[in-house]
Amino acid sequence: MNISDSNGHFPILVAEDDPVARKILEKTLIKEGHEVVSVENGRKAFDLFKQRFFPIILTDWMMPEMDGIELCRAVRNHQASGYVFIIILTSKDSKDDIVTGLNSGADDYVNKPFNPPELKARIKTCMRILELERSLKEANENIRILSITDPLTKSYNRGYITECLPKEINRAIRYERALSLMLCDIDHFKKVNDTYGHQAGDQVLIEVVHSIKDSIRQDLDWTARYGGEEFLIVLPETGPQGACILAERLRNSISKYKFIFQEKAIHITCSFGISGFDSVTSDENISSESLINTADKYLYQCKLEGRNRVKAGYMDKAQSLKFKDKLLISNDQ
Repeated sequence: MNISDSNGHFPILVAEDDPVARKILEKTLIKEGHEVVSVENGRKAFDLFKQRFFPIILTDWMMPEMDGIELCRAVRNHQASGYVFIIILTSKDSKDDIVTGLNSGADDYVNKPFNPPELKARIKTCMRILELERSLKEANENIRILSITDPLTKSYNRGYITECLPKEINRAIRYERALSLMLCDIDHFKKVNDTYGHQAGDQVLIEVVHSIKDSIRQDLDWTARYGGEEFLIVLPETGPQGACILAERLRNSISKYKFIFQEKAIHITCSFGISGFDSVTSDENISSESLINTADKYLYQCKLEGRNRVKAGYMDKAQSLKFKDKLLISNDQ
């Protein structure tokens, strides 16, 4: 989350009950290029913080309703979207007071009346720390994305399936919503590699994923590489009938598409096995394995019957979730 402006300045929340001191703080910080929002006590500051995240809080110690120490503790106990650097302004200068302020959650303190150059220097130190925290977050997020992404196709990988498919199933069961998944397999993919080379095969895999991503809802559906040339497509809020319509549209478009590699046109087809349910109740137990195995069973039937087709089954409550052979579509070629 990028919360600084183009010059690297962060928004600052100021809590100060003295109107003169508050105005001087505002002018000092605004002159340095910061966005400043100021209030007269800790209670108002915390209410505002709950509505909008501020990475820097500058607070007086002694204030009505909620003092600076209470504000520090409240902010630290609040679930924020990032780290908050808190500086306490105080006329208290004993070691015990300083320890109390730091133990309450403050990161730094400035004696009152504050010296503008000192305050600016401490804010700059604070900004360096926040920039380091942001860089670390970005690095960790990049590592996380790499860990769940297939490096060739940029779709998700098996690890993501293991982590997220059970969550999708549990969500669908909890809210009694539909859920379907499709296994898409590129027919005779080995022949592509043998005829045109592995680079051509890689290009076909990449373009098939692009076709899938262009056909599914970007904010809800997702796809993952399940095997060498197999892809799992997860469709929340979609029953098996709807999944069949999508799979048939994909099958048809891929079969007509020309994959161009080094000026050579490559024609491929795909087969789709589908499983899913329209709605189930929260006391019913459905596993990722049962859904995937059922989709794989129908995919295997596609292969036995000539490939380039869609086959699907659905879960019937009356059948105790056993996935009987309820064939929804069989577009024999």
